[in-house]
Amino acid sequence: MFGLFSKKEQETLCAPVTGEMIDIAGVSDVTFANRLLGDGVAFRAEGDVVTVYAPVSGKLESLFPTGHAFGIEAANGLQILVHIGINTVEANGDGFRVLSHSQGEKVKAGDALIEYDAKKLSEKYDTTVMLVITDDNGHELKFKEYSRYEARDVITEG
Repeated sequence: MFGLFSKKEQETLCAPVTGEMIDIAGVSDVTFANRLLGDGVAFRAEGDVVTVYAPVSGKLESLFPTGHAFGIEAANGLQILVHIGINTVEANGDGFRVLSHSQGEKVKAGDALIEYDAKKLSEKYDTTVMLVITDDNGHELKFKEYSRYEARDVITEG
């Protein structure tokens, strides 16, 4: 009656890159495709140099020094991993540039976090970008239809 027993607040997720959002089951890495780290979606990013944005506001819990991945925990406990490419950890940071944030800092959805040279990396690696919900903390997320999205577009319903 007064909202005292309302549902958990829904978290809105944004596209981390501009490109085609696809089913994560279709990526070439079995760990992601089989959802061993959690459910999510993947993106075929557009452009030779790609900027990766925070898909949600929260604390930057992990930011790999190689620039290939980062994790954010939202205020409501939702935990998100963004992983750039398949086996790109092997590049040891070559082709990646961490932008203005550091591990442990607060970020806002849409903050630019990493830039990578997709043209260079694609010569050796699959550069598909995975967005994985590593802990939904009891929240139900429903992604919008698989389609092309601009970076920072909302990709969840609700």
